[in-house]
Amino acid sequence: MGLKELKKYYQGKKVLVTGHTGFKGSWLVIWLLDLGADVIGFSLEELSEKDNYRLSGISHRIKDLRGDIRDLSKIKEVFEAEKPEIVFHLAAQSLVIEGYNNPIYTYETNVMGTVNMLEAIRLCESIQTAIFVTTDKVYENNEWIWPYRENEPMGGYDPYSSSKGASELVIASYRHSFFNPSDYEDHGKSIASVRAGNVIGGGDWNKNRIVPDCINAIENDEMIKVRNPNAVRPWQHVLEPLGGYLILGMEMMKDPEKYSEAWNFGPEVANMIKVSTLVDEIVNQYGKGNWKDESIRNAPHEANFLSLDINKVKYRLNWNPLLSFEETISYTVDWYKNYKTTNVFSLCQSQIKEYTNRLG
Repeated sequence: MGLKELKKYYQGKKVLVTGHTGFKGSWLVIWLLDLGADVIGFSLEELSEKDNYRLSGISHRIKDLRGDIRDLSKIKEVFEAEKPEIVFHLAAQSLVIEGYNNPIYTYETNVMGTVNMLEAIRLCESIQTAIFVTTDKVYENNEWIWPYRENEPMGGYDPYSSSKGASELVIASYRHSFFNPSDYEDHGKSIASVRAGNVIGGGDWNKNRIVPDCINAIENDEMIKVRNPNAVRPWQHVLEPLGGYLILGMEMMKDPEKYSEAWNFGPEVANMIKVSTLVDEIVNQYGKGNWKDESIRNAPHEANFLSLDINKVKYRLNWNPLLSFEETISYTVDWYKNYKTTNVFSLCQSQIKEYTNRLG
């Protein structure tokens, strides 16, 4: 069951991944290739020469297409030409700080980009399953100790968070209006959204993210600057939510009416850890590095605490997080310590295999 069963459902399927040049998107593509899927990628250019996408060389293994999800005509053109059966929509503006710096672009990409994808899916007969990847920050965050369930109110203090909350409302509206599970026989499409916590892992070089900040400083023999050391985050390795998304997609293929809704994929409570503790563990496992508190007075607001309730995926999808906090850091640091001297595609494959084999 679960991860061990995936190949049966993804092998030979035409799968479109938007944002495939990004951190999570590149890992998802590698996993889908391992499962035998026929992958099409649609994305902007990668951000760095060191990105997991570039170093793993996956552009030579898939149909690699470039474009902007704000361009509806381009998306429709891709759908009509490629006729995908499954869509994983990951393309987004995904940084809180960038949301403050460029709010219009953030809303255009995250809200209207979602509208464009849903509209293209509505008009494309080949698509049967679509999973929209948002964030744990879609909830109206009161920073209380209780975890948020999928039916909690949407919200968002900052432009990034509110743009993602708005995109969830758009997804729900399209589901009710055009992809209602009760009318599945008429439209033939199953639409879900997935919300994950703070995802880390090898190959992430985005600015204003704590793990890339740590690795860049360590590689350059510089002091790690930590701007919010006391914030508590739900850390999880990238393979954890991606495995959940793949299981959800499989279940949607098996029973499309039952799983067309929103889902949380977060870590266990033990992985709710302070940023300072995360940095200490990275330094410890890497074997070098030092950090200092660079908290900025009157800095743009970022949430200090947010937790997801994952009971729904545990009981309805039989999905559970597999990695402890220390193992999450171990997988992450291992990639960064080896990417310069190891075939990166094989490095990612080996971590996927090791993770999958944990199921026994």
